[in-house]
Amino acid sequence: MVTEGLHTQPIKDIAAKVTSMGFNCIRLTYATFMWTRSDYSNKTVAQSLDSFNLTQAREGIARNNPQLLNLSLQEAYEAVVDELGANGLMLVLDNHVSKPMWCCAREDGNGFFGDMFFDPKEWIEGLTQVAKRFKGKPQVVAMSMRNEIRGPRQNLPDWYKNMREGAKAIHSTNPDVLVLVSGLNFDKDLSFLSTTPFGLTLDKKVVYEAHWYSFDFTQQWQTQPLNRVCRQRADEFQREAAFLITGDNAAPLIISEFGVDLRGVNQADNRYFNCLLPTVAEKDLDWALWTLQASYYYREGKAGPEEVYSVLDYNWDKPRDPKYLERLTILQQTIQDPNSTTLSYYLIVHTESGFCVNVEGEDNVHGSSCRERSKWSHGGDGWPIRLVGGELCLKAVGDGVPVTLSTDCKSPRATWKLVSDSRLHVAAMDEQGNSLCLEATSSNYSSILTRRCACVKNEANCDPQSQWFKLVPSNLS
Repeated sequence: MVTEGLHTQPIKDIAAKVTSMGFNCIRLTYATFMWTRSDYSNKTVAQSLDSFNLTQAREGIARNNPQLLNLSLQEAYEAVVDELGANGLMLVLDNHVSKPMWCCAREDGNGFFGDMFFDPKEWIEGLTQVAKRFKGKPQVVAMSMRNEIRGPRQNLPDWYKNMREGAKAIHSTNPDVLVLVSGLNFDKDLSFLSTTPFGLTLDKKVVYEAHWYSFDFTQQWQTQPLNRVCRQRADEFQREAAFLITGDNAAPLIISEFGVDLRGVNQADNRYFNCLLPTVAEKDLDWALWTLQASYYYREGKAGPEEVYSVLDYNWDKPRDPKYLERLTILQQTIQDPNSTTLSYYLIVHTESGFCVNVEGEDNVHGSSCRERSKWSHGGDGWPIRLVGGELCLKAVGDGVPVTLSTDCKSPRATWKLVSDSRLHVAAMDEQGNSLCLEATSSNYSSILTRRCACVKNEANCDPQSQWFKLVPSNLS
């Protein structure tokens, strides 16, 4: 229940690291019991750590954040919220569990209304206490009602009843915050809302949240054709969550958890992320990455374990993988503005590097950071990809040769279409009728080539990821 990392450095230094990596918000978790049960809420930070014999963590907080050590757990949580806000960060307060423990197992007593530790009335009391405590704090922009609802007792009548009551309790107490509504099956499934809407808008404060990881399909990511797997998983995300942002009753959606093992050793994670990134960019969704905490005071019986999904190294000192942060650049920027009057165009994003296809000078086509982005137009399959504002278009020169800009935009080598199940292969045709796909390889992501299209027939043991590009719609001026 003590915010992680306070033993490593002052809160303001952690906040500075967060903003330096391009993030503007923290999803700060809490347990219901911390707000509803005196045997938890009355404990000080020091007492909580001492109860697990966490001497090193206690000494670290005494050095780096001594002002927190003798505060109650509630007071310390609020102090962290205030300090993060003072350093320019927004916060989403996330009701992660009821009983403090590592989350999440399918049957851990914290999963669904009526489970051993998940009493609906106590849960609403906790939400109300938190909404009241943080009312008037502008840095608190949202409250998430519950993380990863799950377990064998899941059912829709109880979900609708309790989630509606929880949402109304938050909004009536603190109408300024957004209310995040999570679905079933570890927050992957909101599909039932397509037939039975939630029924509350709360002055346009309702936001839906979903999680997306590689976990449930690890074997598929490792062994099956990647174009097919990516399309299946993207379609599943659309059916179960992303459908909410379109149609007559469109509503906001945030991916409130996704992430990968940043040691780079998890093949399923690596491949899944190359599929997630273009999907999220295309829809310009808001998101929260799992995770910031590089270590835990205590997790599942062990003191000081490492979190390999963290963007920071074990010492909370520096980014674990700067290249991963570069890949997030496109997602950290606004891509679509609902109030813009600018005509829509495309960014061309290479999913494996996170680079955009940009033009430097008159004709140097290269991959580089999406912080500066060239604008492209494309009328659909069989049309040229034109550089907005002129007559130049992308043209394939040959197999293994860098693409160029040309005014010969009717040539088969300058008309492009999407040619694989993933819809991530962008191909033109050479004089012999062979499809040539855009490509950028790890040896030199800045060089944008064309090569014979790889894996477009879902061949076994074939890796297409160097050829995955996404045309991402944007309308920023």
